[in-house]
Amino acid sequence: MTAAPLRTYRRYVAVGDSFTEGIDDPDPRAPGRHRGWADRLADLLDDDARAAGSRLEYANLAVRGKRMAGVLAEQLPRALELAPDLLSISAGGNDILRPNVDVDALAASLDEAVGAARGAGAQVLMASGFDPAGLPVVRMTRGRVATFNLHVWSIAQRWDALVLDLWSMRALYDARLWAPDRIHLAPEGHERVALLAAATVRGLHGGDLGAAERQWAQPLPPQPSPGRLARAGQDAAWARAHLAPWVRRRLEGRSSGDGVTAKRPEPLPPVR
Repeated sequence: MTAAPLRTYRRYVAVGDSFTEGIDDPDPRAPGRHRGWADRLADLLDDDARAAGSRLEYANLAVRGKRMAGVLAEQLPRALELAPDLLSISAGGNDILRPNVDVDALAASLDEAVGAARGAGAQVLMASGFDPAGLPVVRMTRGRVATFNLHVWSIAQRWDALVLDLWSMRALYDARLWAPDRIHLAPEGHERVALLAAATVRGLHGGDLGAAERQWAQPLPPQPSPGRLARAGQDAAWARAHLAPWVRRRLEGRSSGDGVTAKRPEPLPPVR
């Protein structure tokens, strides 16, 4: 049986928050900038385009700290103006961190955005939330994340969109794939997400997946687990270095994205 041809794309635009901006994945090609899973996905999709004799154009409008309303109001209109045939929307994580969030209203706004993008002719890649079960403090959001994820799958079914299924990435239970703040991914975590995203948008599944596409699921080599006291010390250090500043910004009404602009506002071929 002959494998189905890969789906290829001519223009990919990414919108979202720090996850899509690529925080904690330093870009060796641009010192002081971040790379991230979306940049890595663009490289992979550009490989497909080059094999077909063309180049992918890629823009990334994501800005750290943005909530769903900001992504949809400030980034989505510009993204649709760029007329992508692939649009990734990953937003809602900064909303879900807040205990008073209305998850149903959050999903309703995402549903409207996906419908608009599909109506404009773009394929849409949404992202489900990570499973935060193993993370201190953040694990309290698990029920809200799970509810939001059910909405994401329903939206995908309604609009024939795609889902980057982060909840099912069991490898991400390994702390070594996370940055020290335990909110953002480390470089290898971004790489694995990009591989899963590439398989998703290429239309690969089951027997069509090769060893490279399955790499996101491979566990890291085992290592000894820290004892209870060591783990408590690590959690206390994390709270001082990362949780306290986050709480302080919330109380002061500030965002990590204040004054930050999109790192790649225009669609251009990836730098190779």
